Amino acid sequence: MKTSPTQTSKKNNLVPIIIIASLFFIFGFVTWINGALIPFMKTINELTDAQSYFVASASYISFVVMALPASWILNKIGYKKGMSLGLIIMAIGALVFIPAAEARTYWVFLTGIFIQGVGMTLLQTAANPYITILGPIESGAKRIAIMGIANKTAGALGSIIFGALLLSGIDEVNEKLSTVSIEEKGVLLDTMADSVFMPYLVMAIVLAVLGLLIRKAPLPQVEAEEIEDAKEGATSKTSIFQFPHLWLGVLTLFVYVGAEVIAGDTIIAYGISLGFPAADAKFFTTLTLFAMVCTYAIGVILIPKYLKQGTALKISATLGIIFSICILSTTGFLSVLFVAALGVANALVWPAVWPLTLEGLGKFTKTGSALLIMAISGGAIIPPLYGRIVDANKLELITSGVNEVEALATAATHSYWILIPCYALILFFAMWGHKYKSWSKK
Repeated sequence: MKTSPTQTSKKNNLVPIIIIASLFFIFGFVTWINGALIPFMKTINELTDAQSYFVASASYISFVVMALPASWILNKIGYKKGMSLGLIIMAIGALVFIPAAEARTYWVFLTGIFIQGVGMTLLQTAANPYITILGPIESGAKRIAIMGIANKTAGALGSIIFGALLLSGIDEVNEKLSTVSIEEKGVLLDTMADSVFMPYLVMAIVLAVLGLLIRKAPLPQVEAEEIEDAKEGATSKTSIFQFPHLWLGVLTLFVYVGAEVIAGDTIIAYGISLGFPAADAKFFTTLTLFAMVCTYAIGVILIPKYLKQGTALKISATLGIIFSICILSTTGFLSVLFVAALGVANALVWPAVWPLTLEGLGKFTKTGSALLIMAISGGAIIPPLYGRIVDANKLELITSGVNEVEALATAATHSYWILIPCYALILFFAMWGHKYKSWSKK
């Protein structure tokens, strides 16, 4: 039986919230291990900075390819079966890492990451709107903040666990690569590549089992149409293109995800470029995610009783601009801390943008959700752009006579300017963009 958000809110939502939180935990774990994968792939496949960030691209570009098909699939099979299918596809992607490690071929690794991204696209296209419409829209940011705590806690654990598994001894390997023969280099890199075998096999098994279990989970079937279409003006809309706040929300989420991925996925490589050993740098992503979890907890307490969703978004964007300027103005560990502090700025953006964007879409909610999921592709485009800027700045500095180590550190720091226009766009949406419900002034 289909249930409206109002009806569902009168029932006990605790069990459905716990189940959806577990799903956010899963794709948080899988997503945030990219921070460890980037320097790992850079070493075993001998990549440039720009090339290494295609690890993030392979994951996030799937949201462009699969978001609208995912919306169609969910319309056919529903949220619950869609979540189950997403987990199974993620398990298949994890299995691809095994032949990728055997061949030590970058494009095969990227294929596995892309397949996992396809599964996450389906999972997120179902889970995000589901938790948003599970209760009153004005408290949607609070529920998504709870999901964020699960997501980022898993990300912190994943970063630590996979950092320990994949980056152990990477400093020694990098030092040896320039001195050993081609044959010895191949043996070193093959041995390092094999370290992904067991972690990804275990991941595949866990994801497959959870995919089967979610089919039996006690999740109520909720739909946005029954409540949203009753709102004044909703029934008069005949096209998704008649909602300007939706498209501005999509753009906002696009730049936000790019900024979030830069904050979480570049910080380990950034720390290494500054001269920190990998044994220490592997914990840096955890700093970013810890900052996000703490801010999510504050959001759960304050939203919507003490803090409106739009206000939370304004504060987040402003902090993002301030912290980005601080990164550019500092060096060493202090600069790393300001990258980690972006977790505070980022935490409440996703929870606030979703309900502000989906409000009033009515029967277009699933399509709107798919477009928002497509916006996650910002994580595929903006981080590699950061990597290209780093490579270009590094080359320019080396050409001017700066040594390679210092050039990389300086280039990596100064390239964080790309974050400032991202947060400026988020601030625009928070202040004005989400209010544009129609293209006409009326």
